[in-house]
Amino acid sequence: MGNPKATFVCQNCGYTSIKWLGKCPSCDSWNTLLEETPSQPQDKYVWGNKPVILSQIKGQEQKRFSTGISEFDRVLGGGTVEGDVVLIGGEPGIGKSTLLLQAAAMASQKGKKVLYISGEESLSQIKLRAERLKIFSPQSGKKADLSILCEVSLERIKKFIEETSPDWIILDSIQTAYKSGVNSSPGSVSQIRECASDLIQLAKKNSKVLFLIGHVTKEGLIAGPRVLEHMVDAVLYFEGEKTGPFRILKTFKNRFGSTQEIGVFEMTEKGLKEITNPSEIFMSRNPSPAPGTVIASSIEGTRPLLVEIQALVTTATSMNFPRRVIAGVDYNRVLLLLAVLEKIFGAPLHKYDLFINVVGGIKIEETGIDLPVIFAIISSLKNKPLPPGILFVGEVGLSGEVRGVSHIKARVKEAEKLGFKKCILPEVNLSSSAPATQTKADKIERIGVGDIVSALNKFFPN
Repeated sequence: MGNPKATFVCQNCGYTSIKWLGKCPSCDSWNTLLEETPSQPQDKYVWGNKPVILSQIKGQEQKRFSTGISEFDRVLGGGTVEGDVVLIGGEPGIGKSTLLLQAAAMASQKGKKVLYISGEESLSQIKLRAERLKIFSPQSGKKADLSILCEVSLERIKKFIEETSPDWIILDSIQTAYKSGVNSSPGSVSQIRECASDLIQLAKKNSKVLFLIGHVTKEGLIAGPRVLEHMVDAVLYFEGEKTGPFRILKTFKNRFGSTQEIGVFEMTEKGLKEITNPSEIFMSRNPSPAPGTVIASSIEGTRPLLVEIQALVTTATSMNFPRRVIAGVDYNRVLLLLAVLEKIFGAPLHKYDLFINVVGGIKIEETGIDLPVIFAIISSLKNKPLPPGILFVGEVGLSGEVRGVSHIKARVKEAEKLGFKKCILPEVNLSSSAPATQTKADKIERIGVGDIVSALNKFFPN
């Protein structure tokens, strides 16, 4: 059999072509197709298993192990399970290595045998980071079983794994691993696919927990073939502004847990610090409310999150093309709400530039913040601040009706805990938001609204 012919593979999306192209037809990226020689299939991928009748398979409860970081456990679905393969992506310097080094230290102090493999840093650099993070042996005197390996050769990495048999394997990062026999450079699509496949097979076969750190492209997606995300059990993204202190860990895929949970951290000199009550950091503590400022309630997984939404409406610099600068909220959703305000409420927003921002750098994708966004826009348009101590929640339809939202009790309870006096919510949620037994201890007033015109007229009468 002759040698396999070389092909050209896009390093962003994995698209394959028999000839070189300047622009990838799949992801529209320029100069990303590199020549690679496909590797020959090997027998190592054959497990030799036989079909089994489903009714004869014995169920086995998945025991979870805590990472020692509650926010990390929340995103993973309660901790790690045997054979769990987790891919973590994020921009350079966002804190991926810091998070996993802290988790590795805590897991090793709880009796887990951890192997941390780095292909980007030397032993002395990792030691300096560990000293900065105060990662040492437990105070009880028991030595933490945390091993550090600086290596990029996949064959040597597998050899050390087989010799030490760790419970946790952390590879920082998958783009640095190199397998001999694959005729392409480290970080290429072929190398990432082959190295990840070998490590995943090894982890699954021996019930090891495997963490892979992945680089991201300029679009914010994990670099390498898309098949990599299908091969792993969980895909997590570490987000946040590098100039700001807060980091958000989101899950986009999880075979053993929810895909809606988030973990919130603060980057400090001593590493990542958990934020147990994110609502307090995402809300402004200004004593006097300003026009265009509204407190909204969102649900991230099972957690109610209170955030501050700011809107600024100014005279348009160009009447033909008013500006729309939106951060933290879906752009197309805001355009929909602007159309509803113009049609139903009669607000001439086509004459104004609009700027919307969610404080803290968090991104909200839930429709339950429609009503708060509308109130923030009208408050800024009329230059009239809303009274303090009011929370807004509700989805808005195309005809201007305020539709119901989920988890209304949790939202109201979180607002009451933080000292809010009133909650403007959909009428359909009014009865379900009340506690089972009404007592004098209830300190929040619930006000139901059915449409945006009546709701806005309560605060901005003509």
